[in-house]
Amino acid sequence: MAISLSKKKSKVNKRVEPKEISFFFSSFLAKFLFRIPTIVLILILIFLWSSSTTIISGKVLHVCISSRKLNHLYCISAGTEPNLDITISPPNGTSPSTFVEHKYTASKKSNDESFTSIDTMSNIVDISLQKSSLLDIPIPRVNDSTTSIDTMSNVADVLLEKSSHLDIPIPSVNDSSTSIPSEKQESTRVSVDSFVGNYQNVAFRNNMVNKGGDEELVIAYNDVEDQLQVHRSWAATSKNHTTCDGRGIYVYDLPTKFNKDLVAQCENMIPWVNLCKYFMNNEAMGEPIRNLGKGWYQTHQYSLELIFHSRVLNHPCRVHNADEAKLFYVPFYGGLDILRWHFKKNVSHDIKDSLGIDLVRWLEAQKHWFQKSGNDHVFVLGKISWDFRRTSTNWGSRFLELDEMQNPVKLLIERQPWHVNDIGIPHPTYFHPQSDDDIVTWQDRIIKSNRKSLVSFAGAARPGAPANIRSILINQCKSAKYQECRFLNCNSGNCDQPESIIELFMESEFCLQPPGDSPTRKSVFDSLISGCIPVIFDPFTAYYQYSWHLPEDHRKYSVFIDQEDVRNMKVNVVEKLMQIPAKERGNMRRYIIYELLPGLVYGDPKSKLEKFQDAFSITINNLFQRLNKLES
Repeated sequence: MAISLSKKKSKVNKRVEPKEISFFFSSFLAKFLFRIPTIVLILILIFLWSSSTTIISGKVLHVCISSRKLNHLYCISAGTEPNLDITISPPNGTSPSTFVEHKYTASKKSNDESFTSIDTMSNIVDISLQKSSLLDIPIPRVNDSTTSIDTMSNVADVLLEKSSHLDIPIPSVNDSSTSIPSEKQESTRVSVDSFVGNYQNVAFRNNMVNKGGDEELVIAYNDVEDQLQVHRSWAATSKNHTTCDGRGIYVYDLPTKFNKDLVAQCENMIPWVNLCKYFMNNEAMGEPIRNLGKGWYQTHQYSLELIFHSRVLNHPCRVHNADEAKLFYVPFYGGLDILRWHFKKNVSHDIKDSLGIDLVRWLEAQKHWFQKSGNDHVFVLGKISWDFRRTSTNWGSRFLELDEMQNPVKLLIERQPWHVNDIGIPHPTYFHPQSDDDIVTWQDRIIKSNRKSLVSFAGAARPGAPANIRSILINQCKSAKYQECRFLNCNSGNCDQPESIIELFMESEFCLQPPGDSPTRKSVFDSLISGCIPVIFDPFTAYYQYSWHLPEDHRKYSVFIDQEDVRNMKVNVVEKLMQIPAKERGNMRRYIIYELLPGLVYGDPKSKLEKFQDAFSITINNLFQRLNKLES
């Protein structure tokens, strides 16, 4: 077993014989321990245990003990194979979540010896923890109650692979050189000089540029992209599945309080609108929109849970015997559950959380809930992830913070970017085709549409949010010529009719999509299915959300303009978009219409699509692929 120590042992005094030292030490230790009460020894052992951390990283075991006096971490790293070259990469703190979250390592040469400096490492850890608190973003966690040794090993391996995010050399313990292995040099690099204050432009991996020099944002964003790569690895390679062998879907028959009874409260959920006309008609698609053509409905943005449920019930691979299932769908309308409390006063946290807790207790009584620790269970939630992760405010519930909810897949219209089992799926649009012909007919219509305006924006200002860029965009749009930019003010009720929005987008080359109350917007999908190129200002609006339905290269279907440039008045969006050549716009539009559009809509529950995969089919196929990957 190869062993490396993070600090050198002190030299033995040559004037004292080893045997004499051993005898003297043993005798002294025995007398000393004999005089110490047992309870004191137990307290000392508890202190040592509580101040230590053990982490298994592939073929390396790290044991770290903290010294409160010196404020350092002292680590021993042991390999499980002879002659194993061990690279010191200590954890940042002692929790698995911190171990995943911060990937900083450092080295330092002393004046008379070469070793890995724990002092430097601790300082880097302190800096990273301080800078991470500047992000108003929830931090990723590992489910402590269910994390296995294998999981921790994988987490550690990921850490070691990604430890070269910072341009800081990682020395070998037995070597004074500070070179980094060549296989790690391909990672995105951030200059340590910039990290400590000398900021410079830093390129994101997704071709965006951070002009403010926030390296902590770069690292956080790159962590998100790593999770998206995991999601993309779960994408099914085959589009056509002619058999249901090994692809059974079981739908739990939940007590009605978890779904149907919530729908029955549709009249009073939102004070200013009666949701019953949306939820109670055409299997939650709403009333038909005749003048837009076949398959168009007045679908509400909160209808996803009901629409998805209807689709699963009609899926050809649905099984009625749970023992035959590979995938388990839990039709809990969690979005409607919290929506009913959003606009009511004096509702306690216990009441908001009660139904979700009741659901978990119900599932724990089902034998299949435990067979794969919930990994084969899927929930569809028609609101954003933050609504289920209440922190210091009174908004929402803590449903997704429950320990039991960490392993299942959660399909959401907006995912929490640092939770790998949160997966973003498209907002429901107004288009629900029944057949391939419905899609082809619509594609032909919008590819020929007369794009009268260069830019359009359908939305409203956010006067209560000074940092929001909507007001700036509205002013820039109003200052341009009518043919250059059209503004549809949603404050005046102009957006209540889907036709007005879709027709505006059909007549526009570009559609502005700034963040609203949260980063994502249903309007992004409305613009895409209208053939209007979305202009994105925040990567969390689309790029870091929908890895199963949008390509990794966002330049194929969108234009990105950094919202910081807009906020600081460094760019006029209309003028910038005028510089994009017509040929480039045409290529993007064809890609949107012919490649993306079918996979962004949810077909009619009775749809028979053969040539195309809609958003639902893509999601289901990828869920099966995910399980296959986890089992392999």
